[in-house]
This record gives sequence, structure tokens and C-alpha cells, in this order.
Amino acid sequence: MSTQRPNVIFIVADDLGFADLGCYGGRDAAFGPVSPILDGLAAAGMRFTQGYANSPVCSPTRFGMITARYQYRLRGAAEEPINSKSRGSATLGLPPSHPTVPSLLRASGYRTALIGKWHLGSQPHFGPLKSGYEEFFGPMSGGVDYFTHCDSTGQHDLWLGDEEQKTEGYLTDLLSRRAVDYVHRMAKEDAPFFLSLHYTAPHWPWETREDADRPARIQNKLFDLAGGNIHTYRRMIHHMDEGIGWIMQALRETGLERDTLVVFTSDNGGERFSDNWPLVGGKMDLTEGGIRVPWIAHWPSTIAPGGTSAQLCMTMDWSATVLDAAGVAADPQYPLDGVSLMPVLRDADHTFPRPLHWRMNHRGQRALRDGEWKYLRVDGNDYLFNIPQDERERANKAPLEPQRLDQMREAWETWNASMPPIPEDATVSLGYSYKEMPQR
Repeated sequence: MSTQRPNVIFIVADDLGFADLGCYGGRDAAFGPVSPILDGLAAAGMRFTQGYANSPVCSPTRFGMITARYQYRLRGAAEEPINSKSRGSATLGLPPSHPTVPSLLRASGYRTALIGKWHLGSQPHFGPLKSGYEEFFGPMSGGVDYFTHCDSTGQHDLWLGDEEQKTEGYLTDLLSRRAVDYVHRMAKEDAPFFLSLHYTAPHWPWETREDADRPARIQNKLFDLAGGNIHTYRRMIHHMDEGIGWIMQALRETGLERDTLVVFTSDNGGERFSDNWPLVGGKMDLTEGGIRVPWIAHWPSTIAPGGTSAQLCMTMDWSATVLDAAGVAADPQYPLDGVSLMPVLRDADHTFPRPLHWRMNHRGQRALRDGEWKYLRVDGNDYLFNIPQDERERANKAPLEPQRLDQMREAWETWNASMPPIPEDATVSLGYSYKEMPQR
């Protein structure tokens, strides 16, 4: 086992469903396997079957990911999610004074970069270079067109550092190629690196490499209710998967693969064309389909190939794991809520108790996963599910297990009392597919 501090590439897809990848049960597309590279990383590393996102919507999860703490501790994360109307806000974003995974790693000698989506507040008050990253290339907001790189208001949103970057090309490929370049540059440095690679794929608008004329046809409108289909969606995932293959090839070419921890996940559950089987619900829901996501870890010097783990975990645990792997301690004024998974990475059979809590302003949702059991509230109704027996959350055990329901509800209330309350002015910004489609 290597004793040197690992390089880390933390890859995040956007709105990827639990079963969209082949290694999570996804079906092949007409062109063949959708995710052969990621399936290969899972086979050569470790796949988690009970891994969750910090939130069922993107920017709150990203607050938890970058701080390794429950996102509810920060005002900006109360927005579900931060939207374009908050541009220029001095409140809705990640405070530069708050320690982050990249800032802590950078202070310990790591090189740091974010390639891809930020979505943690806009300039001039917030930004990647203010929160620990040395380099940044990508969009500041949520969804952007893959070719014009404009957001939902039609404003151009692709940046290099603190400056707008006019670059032609399909965004997924631009991010992948920039990451390949970064790996090659870092191979010449005498320091480990931390690369956050946050794709916008397969988030809408649904565009493949072959759809360069689509933005002109719909006049830069991202909310195209007539657009997209499952075939386009799967091709978008495949483009991302190909790019990850380019990056893995760069690691092999530079001799860095053995000592690089590559983590892959999604910021929340799937959306319109996603496959979440056997789970129900999706983005914006605290049912399993909204929060349970793929988690793949590949690290040849430490992780034995072919491992599958049932350890309960969520986004901020992986952030804590990165710090632990690097030998970096948290700032004592900002203790972590995330728990390191290093013992699990060394032994796929190792598990430990890990209660996971969520709350959502949208529909007054709350959830607690503790062991086999899950407590859920939606629209004022309480539910109790045994997840291993009932992953589709159809058999409500609350009437049969009133004492367990009371215990879990009390445990959630105790946890919630330790968090700041949801501000009265917090907003819920539903994506179009959730306005147009019936509630689950």
C-alpha cells in the first residue's frame, strides 16, 4: 500500500439517475453500453449500493460537498436551488471565509482546480478562486446550453478564473479535455493535486455533440418541453463517460493512476429521462430516487478490485474521506459532519452505523435513514420503510411499528434542532419538468 498522499479527482455528474450506468443495472442503448469506462472503474475499484446525495437538488448538495458539513448550516444552501435571480446577491453563496475541502488541501500543499459547474453563488461576492481553488474553468450557475454556454436568462456563463471565456465547443468535451490537460500539467509538479471535475451532463438542455444547431432553433431557451428523449439522454451520458476515459488514459500515460483516488457520483437523483430503477421519485424528492445515487471509487494502491459496499454514506462523507486520505485535519472552528470512509475503502466488508438526515422546504419533506429503516415525511404525512425489503417505498410500516416511528421522528427532531431553521425568505425553484408533471 502506498504511503504517499494521493492525487484526487472528484467527478460529479448532474441529475444522473441511480440506474443510468451499466454497473448499477442500466440497460444498453441502441449504440451499445452507455457507460463502459465507469463500469470498468467500478469493476477495478469499489461500488457503493447505499450511497446518497446531501440533497435531492444541486446547489445544496454542492454546499455539503465542498464543506464536508451539513449544508443547512449555510444560508445559501436553503435555496432549492440557487437560481439566476440571485445573481449579484451578497447573501446567497458560499462565504469565502468558510473553510472548504480545496482550501484545506491547498494550505497543506495540494494544487487545486475546479473544472465544471460551480453553482455556489455569483461574482463579485463568491467564486471558486475565493474558496480554495487555484484554477477554475466552467459555468458559475446551474444549467447552461452545451454550445452557446448561456444560462436560462440568455447570459453567457463560461469562465476561466474570474474572466469570461468565449470558447467554442460542446461543453462536456471542453471540460474533459481541460481535465486531461490539467493531469498532464500536474504530472510535472512536485505536489499532489485535487481536481474537482463537475460536469453539467446529463442536465438539460438535452444536446449531444451532433446538436450544435439546436440552440439557434429554439432561440437559446433551455426549458424546451418538446426537446429531448431517452436516446439523446443516454448519448449525453456516453459523451461524459468517454471523457472520463480520456482522463484515465492521461493518468496511465503519466504514471499517476496507481496513486490517484478517483471518485464518481451525481449531485442528486435523476430527472425527466433518468432510470432510477428500482427506486421511486427523482430530483426534488426525499424518496430514494431523489437522493440515492451512484458512488464509485477507484484507487489501485488502496482499493482492491471488484468490491461492493453496502455502507450508508452521503456526499459530505466522501469530502471527509478526501481530507483523511490526504492527512489533512479540519478547522476546529468548523467541525465536519462528514465521516471518513477510509476503513471501507480498505475493506469492502467493513461497515459502521451512519444515520443520515435530510430536510426540504419543498413539500415540507424530511427523512432519516438509520440502518435498514427510513423515516420520511411528505406533505405532512409520516412514513416508515424497511429499505432492504422495500426499496420502492411502497409498504408503509408506520401503523405496524408505531414505537419505531416515534423513535425515528424524535431522532430527526433532535438533529433538526441542532441546525439553523429554514429562513422564511428561502425559495424553491422547481425545474420545468416538475411544474409540468404530476407530483409523485
